Amino acid sequence: MIGTEEFWALIEASAAATAAPDERLAWLTDRLAERPADDAVDFAWRLDEARTRADTWRLWGAASLICAGLCSDDGFHYFQAWLVGLGRATFERVVDDPDALADVPEVRRLAGRSVDAWDDDEWPDWEALDYVADRAYERITGTVDGVDDAAAARGRELGVSPDPTDAEWDLDDPAELRRRYPRLATMFPLPAEEDGIGVGVWETARP
Repeated sequence: MIGTEEFWALIEASAAATAAPDERLAWLTDRLAERPADDAVDFAWRLDEARTRADTWRLWGAASLICAGLCSDDGFHYFQAWLVGLGRATFERVVDDPDALADVPEVRRLAGRSVDAWDDDEWPDWEALDYVADRAYERITGTVDGVDDAAAARGRELGVSPDPTDAEWDLDDPAELRRRYPRLATMFPLPAEEDGIGVGVWETARP
């Protein structure tokens, strides 16, 4: 069984083993594939639990601000996985106070640069973390995409998109973004309110 403590230990051990995202994924997949199939399901379950904690409009607004409004449902779902990848201490701090992303080195490196200049590995998303459990489960059992069914059989439907339950607000409101994230708003300037430009269109699309 993989409980919460061991889940975070695996995430952090992968970061200690290598800084390259693809190599971290391979490391995690290899470690899970050495274990019983139920452990791969446990890993997916713990990731889903972490995502649920990060699934808030408060955090979505901060992610949208960093990404110049380019943070769709999928984008925020992948952002949550990226935040998990930063380790438990950072995850806990940011879930509690999204403006604390201003202290995260991976975020600070993006400040002052157009999203067009970001390399793929710099984007605050880690979509492929979702695939680790499935790949390990397939190696162990030979069953493709079997983790969702296995989790459902144990009474949990794994989330596939954000579904925040806190109070929704207008993520395209520059004044509200400045009020909620004073430090991030200084690092990632917003358009002037009088310009009438929503955050979602103030940058070009991600390549």
